[in-house]
Amino acid sequence: MIIDALLDAQRRQRPRPADATTDALLTAQAQRARPSPQQAPQPARRDAPTSFFRLPTIGAGPGRFAGTDVALLGVPSDAGAAAQAGARLAPAALRRTSARLHSYHATAGIDVFRTVTCADAGDATFAPLDRAAMRAAVTAEVGAIAAAGAVPLVVGGDQAVTVPTVRALAATHGPLAIIHLDAHLDTSGADASGDAWHHRTPMRHLITEGLVAPGQLHHVGVRGSWESADEAALTLGAGNHLFFISELATRGVYRVAGELRERIGKRPAYLSFDIGVVDPAAAPGTTAPVPGGLTSREALALIRALEGVRLVGADLVEIAPALDHADLTAHLGAAILFELMALVAQARDRR
Repeated sequence: MIIDALLDAQRRQRPRPADATTDALLTAQAQRARPSPQQAPQPARRDAPTSFFRLPTIGAGPGRFAGTDVALLGVPSDAGAAAQAGARLAPAALRRTSARLHSYHATAGIDVFRTVTCADAGDATFAPLDRAAMRAAVTAEVGAIAAAGAVPLVVGGDQAVTVPTVRALAATHGPLAIIHLDAHLDTSGADASGDAWHHRTPMRHLITEGLVAPGQLHHVGVRGSWESADEAALTLGAGNHLFFISELATRGVYRVAGELRERIGKRPAYLSFDIGVVDPAAAPGTTAPVPGGLTSREALALIRALEGVRLVGADLVEIAPALDHADLTAHLGAAILFELMALVAQARDRR
């Protein structure tokens, strides 16, 4: 009896069903509140945040790079890592963090994405542990980008991606001036790890294959311990230049960048940015950390100070997201890519 009384009370408290007129009014209000297809927000000029900087993505097929000024190519490969792996995850991480950046470069006073046409070229395709296949795929992709007159920005991956990238660019532009920002020289041979193609050998290959213009390999930010006093014999014997981190600290990045501009002149130049050139306090997510590197501010300023160099390509390598903290390295990596695109935009804007 008590339960029946409670149920009767609940029924009496329920609102009465709306009549047909009320239903019609509510439906009309809902339709007015819901935007029509014409009223719906239009997509931004850039695409979904799954691409670098939310940029448009480039499809497959011949002529796919036509009309592109800068193509960002992911190379998710770390099979050349001699110590810690993980750099293969960097392209995905930088696509995520770069989505937070905007188009206007306040320091340079230029709207990068309105000055040059930039696009995400996707990732090079190859079997994950097949380094020979990686080199062939990257050479083909970068060659197609260069043939279209675009500048490739390659996002590794470990430093081994530099060799096929420079090979493809040298086939178009001839031997290049190379700016190698790294704590290490990367001129090791097969004796170092029992293999000639690990990530500490790329600069040796560039020198021995004749891909570097005479005396135009510039190692910037060198520090740390060497295996012997002869570590730099190969690159110095080829007439190349070393800028130790102590020199950058003493002279400052602007003076060093000025010397680089003078030495390179009007030659086609390639910039290889190993994130390990930055101090691990600012970039902990790297496979071979060496204390005492550049600050993030110095690293970005150094790139900006290279304005005027004829940049025909660049790479960013050795970011290992699994070793990162709070995405510090991934955010810095996105900022580095933006600075590189700004260099291209400034060069195009001067034409």
